[in-house]
Amino acid sequence: MRRALRGRCAIIRGYTLCSSGKRSLNNHRSSHRDSLEAVASATAPIIVPRAEHPISRSAISPNALKVLYRLKDAGYQAFLVGGAVRDLLLGRQPKDFDIGTNAHPEQVKELFRNCRLIGRRFHLAHVRYGQEVLEVATFRAAHTLVDDDNSVDEDSRRVLDNHGRILRDNLYGSIDEDVWRRDFTANALYYNIHDFSIWDYTGGVADAKARVLKLIGDPETRYREDPVRMLRAVRFAAKLDFNIDTASARPIAKLAAMLDGVPAARLFDEVNKLFLAGSAVRSFELLREHALLEHLFPDLASVLATATNSIDERVVHLGLAGTDERIAADKSVTPAFLFAVLLWPAVRRQATQFAAMADSPIQAMQDAWDTIAMRAQKRVALPKRFSLTAREVVSLQPRFDNRSGRRSLRLLDHPRFRAAYDFMLLRAAAGEIEQAVADWWTEIQTASPEARIAMVESQPADKAKAEDGTSTTSPTKRRRRRRNRSKRSAPDA
Repeated sequence: MRRALRGRCAIIRGYTLCSSGKRSLNNHRSSHRDSLEAVASATAPIIVPRAEHPISRSAISPNALKVLYRLKDAGYQAFLVGGAVRDLLLGRQPKDFDIGTNAHPEQVKELFRNCRLIGRRFHLAHVRYGQEVLEVATFRAAHTLVDDDNSVDEDSRRVLDNHGRILRDNLYGSIDEDVWRRDFTANALYYNIHDFSIWDYTGGVADAKARVLKLIGDPETRYREDPVRMLRAVRFAAKLDFNIDTASARPIAKLAAMLDGVPAARLFDEVNKLFLAGSAVRSFELLREHALLEHLFPDLASVLATATNSIDERVVHLGLAGTDERIAADKSVTPAFLFAVLLWPAVRRQATQFAAMADSPIQAMQDAWDTIAMRAQKRVALPKRFSLTAREVVSLQPRFDNRSGRRSLRLLDHPRFRAAYDFMLLRAAAGEIEQAVADWWTEIQTASPEARIAMVESQPADKAKAEDGTSTTSPTKRRRRRRNRSKRSAPDA
């Protein structure tokens, strides 16, 4: 038995596990690890030669080719890895080109002046060419025993919590080991720059062609190691139009609650990848299908589960479909609008409850947003620069009901008018508000100043509300503030 590390944590059969962890869980992980080691040592890759696959170097980033060739010329193994190989195999254009090598991060840095090392859980090298950043990762070990020449301190060995989630993992190995540490078979493909072949250890080529997403190893153990893999399964299935393998899908609902222990900041990144990559509608459907939505947005899931009409569901669906359309048209998207859409059903219900106590509909809406957003932040951390914008978009919605009086024209000059207007159009399309309201605000934007005044003065005044929630028919006269004589400065002597 090795010495205890950091007080209550000890290395047990190569794993570092806190003493509060259950022995049965450790045995389950050890069995899974042993099976992977046995497979890794007994399995050679299927090598698909260049003549038998469609990947051409002309489809690979020129900068990625530079990195691959320089590593190869320096005597290291160099492979294009993961999603880039999968996408090229399927005829898709990869978003990123990641590289795997047996060179350690410090050795990569010696080869590239434009390189910096990042990462705490696992060290990575980033090689930058202008706006393009290429991630170069050293092959990881499939086991946890560290040889003396691996340049890894004893404190940097694999550390897991008592649920089996990996906290730190900085173990270097060979390509034969690295493949078993990847998540899905379709992502475990390696394009060898030496002879332009594909190395396939797990049947990933066949799974990619069959459009099946299959976890490598025991699915339950892999999800316990990193619960975010459940979200990755949904994201890849939605993005690639794959079906999740039955064995890989089965444990998701059972283990979905493990997402509650994932840092909220990390879940924000995953939510952006789920909904801002062009497949938001399908991602949302899969989240609901696998009981994951309630662990990301519990208030939204609750409203949709108990809603007596489908307006809330239509708002969300149309908002996500619009996001997909914008991405397909290469238009900008923002998490602020996305979160306004995802939180709106719960905010609207909460605002109805606050209406009787609030001074105005606007105040009720702001209080409702603050309440719902505060709860949402505990699950998915929305940065302030986005949450403030989303709050404005939502709190401006009651002002669209006011089309009477010249004061209503002030809304057109609000910095967030355009985003709030788009959100209002969404609500009208879902049937939440009358289409005539949306048409009126659409028309007034292109009208002349004189026509705008005529439009607002033709509206019934008894339904109008001022910005502070008081009736425009009985404005409150401001009291003149009295000057405090005691604060006057004394005359010069």
